[in-house]
Amino acid sequence: MKRKILPFLALNFLAFTGFSQTVTDPAITSWVVNTDGATGYNCSGCTPAHNGTITANVKTVYYTSANVFVTCSGVPSYNVGPWPSNPNVPSDQNKCWKITRTPAENTGTKTSPGLGMIGVWSNGVGIYNPKDGYYWDNNSSSMKSPGTGTWNRNAFVYEAVSFDACLGHADQSGSYHNHVNPKCLYDPTASSVHSPIIGYAFDGFPIYGAFGYTNTNGTGAIKRMRSSYKLTTATTRTNGPNMTSTYSGSVYAAGSFCEDYVYTNGYGDLDAYNGRFCVTPEYPNGIYAYFVTTDNSGTPEYPFVIGTSYYGTVQSGNTGPSGGANTATGTQYIPSTTGLAEVINPNSKITLYPNPVVDNVIQFQTLDNSADLNVQVIDYQGRVLINRTFAAATYNSSVSISAPYLNSGIYWVSFESNGVREVKKVVFDVE
Repeated sequence: MKRKILPFLALNFLAFTGFSQTVTDPAITSWVVNTDGATGYNCSGCTPAHNGTITANVKTVYYTSANVFVTCSGVPSYNVGPWPSNPNVPSDQNKCWKITRTPAENTGTKTSPGLGMIGVWSNGVGIYNPKDGYYWDNNSSSMKSPGTGTWNRNAFVYEAVSFDACLGHADQSGSYHNHVNPKCLYDPTASSVHSPIIGYAFDGFPIYGAFGYTNTNGTGAIKRMRSSYKLTTATTRTNGPNMTSTYSGSVYAAGSFCEDYVYTNGYGDLDAYNGRFCVTPEYPNGIYAYFVTTDNSGTPEYPFVIGTSYYGTVQSGNTGPSGGANTATGTQYIPSTTGLAEVINPNSKITLYPNPVVDNVIQFQTLDNSADLNVQVIDYQGRVLINRTFAAATYNSSVSISAPYLNSGIYWVSFESNGVREVKKVVFDVE
C-alpha cells in the first residue's frame, strides 16, 4: 500500500500564495494530522505483506487555553516492520493525550518516568523510556520482570534486535513505540539545520531531534546535542550482576544496564533530564526542551529521549494504566491543506527532473552556481521537510537530494538565490 500522509520536519509559516495559518502555538500546530484518511501498520517486508486499515498518525487536535488534546491510534503512516524475534504487532490504541500549554519546572521532587509511555511523538506514536522492564534488584541473584529495580536493563541493548528499520516495535498490548530516535518521522541526518519538534513529553515540554544551536541564546553553528551521561569505567556493580556474568546468553558488559551511565555535569550539552533551556526556531523567546541523543554515526545514545526524571510537572491523565483516556474538548485545530502556488521566473536557470521522482531522490540542474543556493522541500501544509544551502561554486550543474523518509504525495521545491525564488511542484510516488 502506498503511504499517503506526510511526516514532518518543521513547521514554518511561508508567504507563498494560497497558504495561511492563524494558530501559532507549536503545542497545537506541531502534530502530523491525518487529513486524507491515511492508514497505518503497512508492512511491505512482512511475510505475508500487510496493508493496514488502522487510521494512522494523529486523528484530531483540540485545544483550550490550558491544554491540547491529541487523539490518535498510535500507529504511523510510514512503513513499519518486520520485527525479528518479536511476535507482537501494532493495533489501534485509541488514545487521547493531554498536553499542557503552560509547562513549568517541577521545583519539588522530580517525577521519574515509569515503564511504558513517557510522551508522544508528533505522529501520535508512543515514546517509551530507556528500560526494557527487566531488572536486577539489591541482593538478587537473577533477573526479574516486570517492574523496576536497582539495575534496569537497557532497552536499546536488549530489544534492538526486534526493532524495525524505523527503530520501533510493538509491545504485548499492540502499542507501537520507540525507545530511541524515531528515524522515520523526520530527517535525522539534517545536521546543518536546527532539528524540528518531533514530540512532546508528558510534562508538556517539546522534544527535538538531535541538532540544535551551539549556544542556548539561539546563536552559533548547528551542532549535535550531546548527552551528559557518561559510561562508567567501573568493573563491578554494587548489589548487581557481575560485568562478565551471563543471563540467557547475554553478557552484562558496561552499558547493559541504564545505571551503567552516570550523569556528569558538563560532559555534554544537556542536563540530567536530557534537555536545556534554549532558544529554538519555534520558541524564539526560549523554552526548556528535550533532545533525542545520538552519537556521531547516528546511533542512539543513552538516555535516548528523557533522563532519569522529567524536568517539568506531569499532569494527570497521561501516565498509568488509564493513560490516554482523556476527553478531547475545546476548539478543533484543522491544518491548512491548501496547496502552495508554483512560482516560475522568466529565464529560469533550474531544471527539476524526473517528475515524478525516482527512488526518493530529487534531482535538478542549474546553469549558474555563482551564488549561494537555498533549497527547501515543502509539503502541502507548508511545512519545510528539507532545508539545504549550497555555497557558491561548491555545487555542480547536476545536484541530487536524497529523501528516503518522504511518503507519496505532492511537494514543492523552493530554490532561492540572490533574493530570487522559484517554486516547482514535484510528485513522490512511493511503492
